[in-house]
Amino acid sequence: MSAADEILDIVDEHDRVVGRFPRGQAYAEGLRHRCVFVRARDAEGRIFVHRRTPTKLVFPSLYDMFVGGVVGAGESYDDAALREAEEELGVSGLPRPEFVLKFRYDGPAGSWWSAVYEVRCELPVNPQAEEVAWHEFLAEAELERRLPEWEWVPDGLAAHERLREFHARGDG
Repeated sequence: MSAADEILDIVDEHDRVVGRFPRGQAYAEGLRHRCVFVRARDAEGRIFVHRRTPTKLVFPSLYDMFVGGVVGAGESYDDAALREAEEELGVSGLPRPEFVLKFRYDGPAGSWWSAVYEVRCELPVNPQAEEVAWHEFLAEAELERRLPEWEWVPDGLAAHERLREFHARGDG
């Protein structure tokens, strides 16, 4: 099954399921769905940053500081976060990512409910070649330095801002 054929729950403005459609149709019609964003840090606390492959359905070839993706139909946010993190990092046995916050992203490519997680990955990573064209663990200061220089996925930037505000308030 291709990524475009994956079935997604379609949700309303309150994150209630109102239908199910293939991912390709959901993207083409701008149907609101669910996504997870997982900030992965290595043993030294550096953040996993990567450039998406040019074949991605959304935001091809852009940089991202999260791993993650869509939540499948009937799948929980928590299960999707672990599945997506292990898939994209190319690891098995990752600790369950910790939920931090949820927000509705509304942008040029559509709208989706976004659950943001954090996880420590002390395993050697082997990212999926279909998903990740380049990767590196960057210190937080280096990531901040790269923000204005690299072209980032807009939903990842929105999640990054909300995560930064969350931690600045001392919520986590």
